[in-house]
Amino acid sequence: HVQLVESGGALVQPGGSLRLSCAASGFTYNRNCMAWFRQAPGKEREGVARIYTGSGNTYYADSVKGRFTISQDNAKNTVYLQMNSLKPEDTAMYYCAAEQCSALAWFRFRRPADFRYWGQGTQVTVS
Repeated sequence: HVQLVESGGALVQPGGSLRLSCAASGFTYNRNCMAWFRQAPGKEREGVARIYTGSGNTYYADSVKGRFTISQDNAKNTVYLQMNSLKPEDTAMYYCAAEQCSALAWFRFRRPADFRYWGQGTQVTVS
């Protein structure tokens, strides 16, 4: 039974920082695509950042590049999203997602439909 549990969302002022955590269990952690998505009211869910846990390779959406950092702690089966220089437009529910993938294919896992496993979400409000 795969389980993803997010935490760390909060209300923060513009320019502030937050670190989101996603604790994963129930699957072989070190060969997976893991990603952070976000969804604001009335908008589609969009990819923010993703990581291949086997190599640590990462990818970021242009809107967060240089401000957000995705990282992992393999000993804790946890992925993090460090968010700096937050803007009001970063306000959204943030979701952690996971899917089994390979080192050759990880880059193609970028849409919500590509991921089977999801956390419950954690709210980030920048105001």
